[in-house]
Amino acid sequence: MKFNTKTIHGGQEHDPAYGSVMPPIYQTTTYAQSTPGGHKGYEYSRTHNPTRNALEKAFASIENGNYGLAFGSGLAAIDAVIKLLQPGDEVVSTNDLYGGTYRLFTKVYEDFGIKFHFIGMENANKIEQYVTPKTKLIWVETPTNPMMNVIDIVAVSGIAKKHNILLGVDNTFATPYLQQPLDLGADIVMHSATKYLGGHSDVVMGALVVKDKDLADKLYFIQNASGAVCGPQDSFLVLRGIKTLHIRMQRHCENGKAVAEYLASHPKIGKVYWPGFESHPNHDVAKSQMKDFGGMVSFTTEGNDYEGAIRIVERLKIFTLAESLGGVESLAGHPASMTHASIPKEEREKTGVVDSLIRLSVGIEDEEDLIADLKQAIG
Repeated sequence: MKFNTKTIHGGQEHDPAYGSVMPPIYQTTTYAQSTPGGHKGYEYSRTHNPTRNALEKAFASIENGNYGLAFGSGLAAIDAVIKLLQPGDEVVSTNDLYGGTYRLFTKVYEDFGIKFHFIGMENANKIEQYVTPKTKLIWVETPTNPMMNVIDIVAVSGIAKKHNILLGVDNTFATPYLQQPLDLGADIVMHSATKYLGGHSDVVMGALVVKDKDLADKLYFIQNASGAVCGPQDSFLVLRGIKTLHIRMQRHCENGKAVAEYLASHPKIGKVYWPGFESHPNHDVAKSQMKDFGGMVSFTTEGNDYEGAIRIVERLKIFTLAESLGGVESLAGHPASMTHASIPKEEREKTGVVDSLIRLSVGIEDEEDLIADLKQAIG
């Protein structure tokens, strides 16, 4: 089954009760039993829910995995992965990653005795020097948030397998439409399904997908024991969002390219970060592991003008100044004061997240309207 068909039919079946084409919203906490322990596969909705199970099968299908898990948020999904570890274990992570992930790692799990190494992974050969016998996980974002760095998943997978280390990949920016990390050697794929998978800025959710049954069983246990699950209504919304993922991503990519090229030609704009440029440091890697280059674009103002950056985001009319990304509507953010404010300034600036940086989530509106909005905002 091809990807575009998987988004609609992958892992799905008509509801056995009445033949409903769309999975019903099973808005229930508990299920009747004919005798103690005698039930139809469902006991309590923290553990299993038919609507959530349908979504989890869809997650697995579109990522070419065998097992999918849905959580109450992307951070809840990452939290479940870190709960696979023990005090004293070490994690090697990219130094350019979502601020919430950095906060979870440093403000929560470092206190439990887990050590994190944050390094640039654009050159995968540099990773191995940080691997020790205590290293149990390599955590990758690609493209990274917000600097759009691209990391070679195949190369990192080779290092992880050599040392018997789990490799987890945050695939939120690329989505499985553009990139399928399990096929490139990753053990765990994570999504903030709040973003492109849901696609309509109306639900908060996280996802994990794996191929290995033993790993899946450990994660299912954590999911149930910790209880950070999503509800059936949210499951229904994301399942509905997935059905249009392929056509939405086509337009995100088209508009992202147009916006990136416009910004790169503007005299008042400094650097533009987008993996589709041939000048991007890992453009060839992006071409090899991604189908297209996505709808996320970051840029700085000429001369790193902080006040200028703030004026731009405040003057935008079609782009909305807001947190998050991946919805049908275009959004603009100021990472230093919004999504990445939890990262200390000196650490942020080492990776390029300067005060003049603006991150765009380019939506699916008309390309000419988006460029006109940027033109009037930049002046």
